[in-house]
Amino acid sequence: MVQTPSKSLTLEEFLKLPETQPASEYIDGKIVQKPMPQGRHSAIQTELAATINLKLRKKRIARAFSELRCSFGGRAIVPDISVYTWERIARREGGEIDNIFAIAPDWTIEILSPDKGQTKVIKNILHALKYDTQIGWLIDPKEKSVLIFYRDRPTAIFDELNSVLPVPEFAKEFELTVGDLFSLLL
Repeated sequence: MVQTPSKSLTLEEFLKLPETQPASEYIDGKIVQKPMPQGRHSAIQTELAATINLKLRKKRIARAFSELRCSFGGRAIVPDISVYTWERIARREGGEIDNIFAIAPDWTIEILSPDKGQTKVIKNILHALKYDTQIGWLIDPKEKSVLIFYRDRPTAIFDELNSVLPVPEFAKEFELTVGDLFSLLL
């Protein structure tokens, strides 16, 4: 759902508004509410974030966050999964994780839902790539495919079950095939 405020709203004003459920994003001066995740989407999101964290968090390489508001480049987006390298995680004094992440994730992951437009999601991935995100995944559970967006080369599609999915350089220890990814639905 797109809400156009009666007056022009800045990103700073948007960030002061109360949170919504599901989350709202600020894109091109408009407030866009994300659709409520359904079963398949939620299963992939929950399990994939946990799987990434199991491999990368323990070694303090990176951490995956679900539904984290990321504000950068004039937008406030909420990727399904945002992965930040350890040294780029927003922290408070004392080392605890902060509430505000004002930089793009290092790796952004979106999962298509039946009622989620592909164009808006792709625009958010491309926006993140302009602001130092290393790689973006767009997971399509219906097609059992993953579009991989890079900063420096053409987008690629992975739909063969035994294909290993590309990851950012910092995550090279994390290996997942298309089949492994969609087995999260079992």
